[in-house]
Amino acid sequence: MTGPHLASTREELAALLQDARAQGHEVALVPTMGALHEGHASLMRVAREKVGTGPVVVSIFVNPLQFGEGEDLDRYPRTLDADLAVCADEGVDIVFAPSVDEVYPGGLPQVAVDPGPVAETLEGRTRPGHFRGVLTVVAKLFGLVRPDVAVFGEKDYQQLTLVRRMSADLCQGVDVVGAPTQREHDGLALSSRNRYLDPEERLAATTLSRALFAARNEASYGVDAALDAARAELRASQGVDLDYLVLTDPGLGDLPEEVPPGTEARILIAARVGTTRLIDNMALTIGAAQETNH
Repeated sequence: MTGPHLASTREELAALLQDARAQGHEVALVPTMGALHEGHASLMRVAREKVGTGPVVVSIFVNPLQFGEGEDLDRYPRTLDADLAVCADEGVDIVFAPSVDEVYPGGLPQVAVDPGPVAETLEGRTRPGHFRGVLTVVAKLFGLVRPDVAVFGEKDYQQLTLVRRMSADLCQGVDVVGAPTQREHDGLALSSRNRYLDPEERLAATTLSRALFAARNEASYGVDAALDAARAELRASQGVDLDYLVLTDPGLGDLPEEVPPGTEARILIAARVGTTRLIDNMALTIGAAQETNH
């Protein structure tokens, strides 16, 4: 199987995309930080569905701007050879794997993207500056690749919401597509950080998804019932240090005090298991029958 073209500079990337643009093909981008797994592969498949024979570009870049003090920038896994194999298996056309100097020539940028008030909640509350770094690098990637479509996983739901808002507010013309969260057989959301969990922690980590499924199963009885079911799962488990558990509207705003039946909502959770911080989320419908299992 022929592997993807590898570009490490802006010039190489532009040259690889030139013919596709001249022929009028749409371009899809899947931004990643590498350490690719089946969750990332599913994004590549969605990208392919969106652009057909147009090029699918996967970027692999561990972005220093989105790591705060004491976070895991240095230990974040770099596995380029394995990542290229995943991209080859999924028929990716171009992998853009630039250095930090290539993305931020002359040092960190003087102009960055202000992510707005949604970025001050949830992940933003415990990781100040994180989404400023995320949106800044995504804006740079949008400028370098100029994609028609960009695919992000729903597992990082706050990130997906903010990228959609940025594309709309800054008139970037990119169709930002959310792809469903991929899960292990026991419900644990796929994440590059799962590799940090030892066997005992790995078992404890399934509490997050169990809490979300429990909430979804009880959502037909209302907001309080959904949250109570999730909290009951958390209380029954050990080894999970909860950061937040919230139920919001799909745009991460507050739900009304009186929630009409059939209201679409999103439940989000973050917790530390051992030294590893994990996040997960799930769509649900308040006051309507839910699926009863995962």
